[in-house]
Amino acid sequence: MRRAPLLALVVLLAGCAAGGGAGGDGGAAARPAPVADGPGRLVLAVEHVGGFTTPEALAARVPLVAVYGDGRVVAPGAQIEIHPPPALPSLQQWRLDAEGLQEAVDRAVAAGVTDDGDLGTPPLADVPATRFTLVTDQGTSVREVAALFELPDDAGLTPEQRAARGELLGLLGELAAPEALGATGPEPYAPDAVAAVVGPWTPPAEPELVQPDLPWPGPALPGEPLPGGPALSCVTARGAEAEAVLAAAAGATTLTPWVAGDGGRWALTLRPLLPHETGCADLGGG
Repeated sequence: MRRAPLLALVVLLAGCAAGGGAGGDGGAAARPAPVADGPGRLVLAVEHVGGFTTPEALAARVPLVAVYGDGRVVAPGAQIEIHPPPALPSLQQWRLDAEGLQEAVDRAVAAGVTDDGDLGTPPLADVPATRFTLVTDQGTSVREVAALFELPDDAGLTPEQRAARGELLGLLGELAAPEALGATGPEPYAPDAVAAVVGPWTPPAEPELVQPDLPWPGPALPGEPLPGGPALSCVTARGAEAEAVLAAAAGATTLTPWVAGDGGRWALTLRPLLPHETGCADLGGG
């Protein structure tokens, strides 16, 4: 087992990146506070957007970390190194108390999420940008960083731009391993709903990778078309159907052919929904 590769790299770099930052309290006179008016209220999220990958991967992309008003922190967990990988991505959950949640907000402000300075555009194609979103009682701030992880030595950035990027990288490292903020956990994240990105099933080129069929226990396939996704659609399983999908997926892989009630065989990319997501319309794709 291993931690998700990008998050593991971020955690290793976080100490260096965070050490030289502003590190303040966000300004005591106008200290932004999380808005905790429901268990699914998003406070802080970091996610990849764009980049060169498959339409299925874009649609089912999981945020690098998401922090909620009730103190939950959800991030990718350990990923087993086998091929084909399991059908369900591994997600972990931590818990912050009110003080730790406020500290996460303060750290985001100090790291520059609410700033709008130029972070530079490295000459790299096909790599995703990293989007930071902070929601407080003072509004919503969004900041995107091009090629945050893949920055080459000859990127042409100023020392100030590199320092600002280091602050944001350090923030991500702290959020991805939130024990330093006083979080308890982790424990497996148990979703209330699961989305399935649906596409035509084709047998793998390598015969040894062919997987046994599994009956699909969720909503009728193929579901509703996804915007911009060639031949892709999506369904969302909730309640008892979500429980059945999770149980079936425990023995499935990403190459499993799922058999619908009419006998059709489909390739599914399963995506547990996070607390602030309600269905296919909330999935990525950017």
